[in-house]
Amino acid sequence: MERRSGLGVGTGTALCIGAVLGPGALTLTSTAAAVAGPGSILAWLGLLVMSLPIAWVFAALGARQADDGGVAAFARAAFGPRLAAPVGWWFYWAVPLGVPAAALIGGEYVAVAAGWGRSTAATVALLVLATAYGSNLVGLRLSGRMQLLMVGLLSSLLVVTIAVTGTHVRPAHFTPFLPHGWTSVGIAAGILFFAFAGWEAISHLSAEFAVPSRDLPRATLLAWGIVSVLYLGIALVTIGVLGPRAGTTTTPLTLLLEEGFGAPARAVAATAALLLTFGAVNAYLAGAARLGEALGHQGALPLGIITGASGASAVPRRSLTVVTLASAVITVTAAFGLIGLDSLLRATSACLAAVTLAGLASATVLLRGRTLLRISAAASCPVVGTVLIFCGPYLLVPTALAGAATCFYAVKTSARRARTHQLVQTCAVGSAVGTAGGRAGKPTAGGAD
Repeated sequence: MERRSGLGVGTGTALCIGAVLGPGALTLTSTAAAVAGPGSILAWLGLLVMSLPIAWVFAALGARQADDGGVAAFARAAFGPRLAAPVGWWFYWAVPLGVPAAALIGGEYVAVAAGWGRSTAATVALLVLATAYGSNLVGLRLSGRMQLLMVGLLSSLLVVTIAVTGTHVRPAHFTPFLPHGWTSVGIAAGILFFAFAGWEAISHLSAEFAVPSRDLPRATLLAWGIVSVLYLGIALVTIGVLGPRAGTTTTPLTLLLEEGFGAPARAVAATAALLLTFGAVNAYLAGAARLGEALGHQGALPLGIITGASGASAVPRRSLTVVTLASAVITVTAAFGLIGLDSLLRATSACLAAVTLAGLASATVLLRGRTLLRISAAASCPVVGTVLIFCGPYLLVPTALAGAATCFYAVKTSARRARTHQLVQTCAVGSAVGTAGGRAGKPTAGGAD
């Protein structure tokens, strides 16, 4: 087999980890602990187990059909454009919810390290957003080697944190294990889904691998293993070391590093948070920009969002600008306290869980003849559906987006049909007039002397 240039297992694994291991690792351990106490570890464990077949299914879908539309493209192929429109809206408009949350998390770490107030977090968040926008606007992308280096450094920091602070774990901090009952575990899982968004990004990487059939499954398995160890380890030490403080802080990594290395560790935590935040924001904006362009071509978003450029290196500037401005508005809104970080995380999780469920349902239709994969997708559907139910009132967000997307697509389709019908009638009338004119100018038999 002749090997072509492309991603190997190492760089491919780094890209997969970078897509999943986002800012959620910096604060969601505390958010989940506030809801379910030590029992939140069950939510982490359950989602990690569930994410393996999901990652596997999305890798198979990506190998079958690479498209900038992502899961929306899978839904379109499986169920048609009418049902694909809501899926596209779920992801596209979840980005202006998730990006501000991610940027504000990084800003919180910087504010704590510098000893400044709440306004610092918002300022840093807007700077991260502006930097990521500029990076995407000029078409800058992190290389596979740079991503490998960054993921390696951040993973090493988390491993060191787990190893050093693990000696400070107190068994007493795990009791009572379920202070708010079993239902709190499901609610925590609904929140934590934010940390597991990104497995669908694997579907976009298949064409970049040198030998996709061999290297993509290996990279997916390695990424899942590393992410599982890091997420579960951080969750355990956060509760075991911080105890009651675990559910009251927005910067658990800073507190953990202080336990192991003292106050100077704040700067390290802030730097790691900024790197992790920028990588996630940069990737989310890039993915949403291309998705918006694809949805515009499919009639699921206004035609004005289409830039018109083509090619792998083309920058969908209009779509990028729309999603960045929406993110900036919500960031400022959150800075003034009109919407909380917890609400942003929960709303984003609800939308992303809906996207994942749509992708799994699409897989049960598209992956015919591949029994084990179809069984994995079908078995994962009710699990993700249960997580979605536990999102509670935040289900209103994907529900409202689905309604808006359906109405918009119906109006666009109706207008397109009306224009087509009018064009056909105009052509028919023109043809009839032309035919009549031809007959009128043609002399009849015996009509001339």
